[in-house]
Amino acid sequence: MMFITNRPSTSTLEITPAVNQAVKDFQRLSVDDQLGLLWGMYQNLGCSLAPTPAGAARLFLTQGLLHQIKQMPSNQQLAMMHGLLRETDTPISRQYGLFTLKTKLAFWTQLFDWMSTGEVSPVAITYPLSSSATLLLRAMASLELNEQISLFHWIVDQMGVAPLAA
Repeated sequence: MMFITNRPSTSTLEITPAVNQAVKDFQRLSVDDQLGLLWGMYQNLGCSLAPTPAGAARLFLTQGLLHQIKQMPSNQQLAMMHGLLRETDTPISRQYGLFTLKTKLAFWTQLFDWMSTGEVSPVAITYPLSSSATLLLRAMASLELNEQISLFHWIVDQMGVAPLAA
């Protein structure tokens, strides 16, 4: 069973019924809970998300955008992250929307690394999840590893705006 979206995917993820339900539950959360949950998933999955290094080409593609974000005040960084999750049409969301899934994963890996060191607003790290988000994070952790990875990939892939979509 595939989760239907109005937007083409840059990947061919297999979405099981359990992942489909988790996607629906994720979409019902507030954007702050979504961001905090994304951090929790990232922490739980660790190196399982990208079995191979991001590669110089992917990092090069993301560096301009990432450094632009790094230079923003904290409140603008948060607004940018919200914009990606809400698929708000902004220059950053459009640029992100052009990335492949692996490049989007490299983007978030670097962003989360910077959150960990305080170079970017650590809002995803410090946000206290609501009870609904906490329950969903526990439910996601009980999924099979490949389902957890597919879910994280789907979330990251759907963010931003696909500027070339009809």
